[in-house]
Amino acid sequence: MPTCAPTVPCVLPDELAAILERAPQWRMPRSRAELVTIALGGEGRERFTVAYEVPGRGEVAEAEVVRSKNGVVVNYLEPYMRRRDPDCMVVADELPTDQPTFASRFGQPFEPVRAAVHAWLATQPLLVMPFWAGDRSLGHGALLIAPLNAGFFAAALADLQGFIPADQLPPQFTPRAVILVAPPFRHTLCQGRQVVVHRRTAQLHEMYSLNLYPGPSAKKGVYGVLLHIGEREGWVTVHGATVQVVTPYDNTVTILHEGASGGGKSEMLEYAHREHDGQLLLGTNVVTGEVRHLRIPQGCRLRPVTDDMALCHPLAQGQKRKLVVQDAEDAWFVRVNHITRYGTDHQLEQLTIHAPEPLVFLNIQGVPGATTLIWEHTEDKPGVRCPNPRVILPRRIVPDIVDGTVEVDVRSFGVRCPPCTAKLPTYGILGIFHVLPPALAWLWRLVAPRGHANPSIVGEDGLASEGVGSYWPFATGRRIDQANLLLRQIQATPDTRYILVPNQHVGAWRMGFMPQWLTREYLARRGGVRFDKSQLLPARCPLLGWTPARLQIEGVQLPNWLLRVHDQPEVGEAAYDHGARIFQQFFAQVLAAYRTAELDPLGQRIIACCLDGGSVSDYESLL
Repeated sequence: MPTCAPTVPCVLPDELAAILERAPQWRMPRSRAELVTIALGGEGRERFTVAYEVPGRGEVAEAEVVRSKNGVVVNYLEPYMRRRDPDCMVVADELPTDQPTFASRFGQPFEPVRAAVHAWLATQPLLVMPFWAGDRSLGHGALLIAPLNAGFFAAALADLQGFIPADQLPPQFTPRAVILVAPPFRHTLCQGRQVVVHRRTAQLHEMYSLNLYPGPSAKKGVYGVLLHIGEREGWVTVHGATVQVVTPYDNTVTILHEGASGGGKSEMLEYAHREHDGQLLLGTNVVTGEVRHLRIPQGCRLRPVTDDMALCHPLAQGQKRKLVVQDAEDAWFVRVNHITRYGTDHQLEQLTIHAPEPLVFLNIQGVPGATTLIWEHTEDKPGVRCPNPRVILPRRIVPDIVDGTVEVDVRSFGVRCPPCTAKLPTYGILGIFHVLPPALAWLWRLVAPRGHANPSIVGEDGLASEGVGSYWPFATGRRIDQANLLLRQIQATPDTRYILVPNQHVGAWRMGFMPQWLTREYLARRGGVRFDKSQLLPARCPLLGWTPARLQIEGVQLPNWLLRVHDQPEVGEAAYDHGARIFQQFFAQVLAAYRTAELDPLGQRIIACCLDGGSVSDYESLL
């Protein structure tokens, strides 16, 4: 790969170098402050419209950017663009993949489109920004090439992935990945949909973002780059938030909470939301209207480690028997749809209102010169709030942040559950938490249900699978390879334990994220998930492992019907069993794709156990 134009201190293939050589101008930012200025269209501007000429349509405005007191506020003009489209990824190369290909979706080869994107970029003033993909210690350098007026996209990426200022670029910087941003092609090629095209080669992972929402590209697209590198080298970047929970007695338990989008990963890093009198709202019964509260005088202290992407690199793992993780990001893409009024989350409100540096907000109301408030969400239509308001929080401003690696005591998996009642039985049958044997924990990661009322993505409500490890929508390779990697990871870390946690509803009780907050407090106080068998009962649905026989926090005994949903009078055994059948059928449907000879023999036995209706003891005996 020859060096690009002499004024660009990086190494690029000829085709990409030609874009910069032909462009009327390009700019490589030297500071974050410069990026913020670019995002607003130049010095002294408080409002900027991001728009492009689209053949046959004229100028199309994509987003409005506003400078507020505490940051840059971005609002897309189409409600569709305010959430990630789960079907945005296509692959355009000859390497093995189970994902949709560009040719199958668009009925044409990608190379002419790639050439057209390059030609369009070469006519634009450009922003060229180097960054690190994953932890910078791994040395996975990457590069953004985008229209200069898409500065907000670059600012978001700079925070999320580790921006490299122009004057700090290492000599002969050779990107492992390149993101090329070309918004007009969303309209001319993609019928207005979000599309991100991955083109992998042995030397370079090219990513073509044909839209301006950073979720599928700057966030999950870079995640796909890390998954591809890990697939080739034999390691995984898991989809989870990690937190060290420190009890009032200075006992520390480290929890890694995984799950599909909306599964409560960011919420695991939040302190439990309290009422004005300091109590916790345990839940509200959707049938009777009964409201229950819980008083825990002093909660545990939280030390965040990762928010969404946790590197599990073999150099850090070594011979340790617990899973070792470190953050793969420099900032967190925090959803704040559950913050609807002042006082809900004091720490996050303080961080964003009194930000030590300008933050990037998306899908939140912004007024020039005013303070942006994270509970003032943009409306998709009058009276209907956007379900996916976001703020990007740089790790450097998060209190009590943990840098480097940590060993995981408990791996939790979150599931969004609808209400379940006798009159309307659903799969909302999970108790406050369940203990899983490792084999069953692996199955839940293969299936990774997206679940009820997902606020993060475009799509219909209901039970759908995000697949292996819940990160499959971002992976470019094959399911079977990722399934084998996850199984070997679980086998290699026998001292890490596993639980399953619902959010939103427990049977007939609307509880939001309280189940995972209470579970976090309980497990930290008892030192993890090492239960005596007398302390656990097999769940009525074997796929749910065990339930605690009883659960007491700070002297307060929680009702047993929050542990075993079929004991709720509004639910009962018949409705519970209906939900169990939904899960059993769903697992059978999703797991069919993994029944190949390439799956590890142990994995084949675990899946056979599930399809045969095995008991929790059967799963325990397998691994």
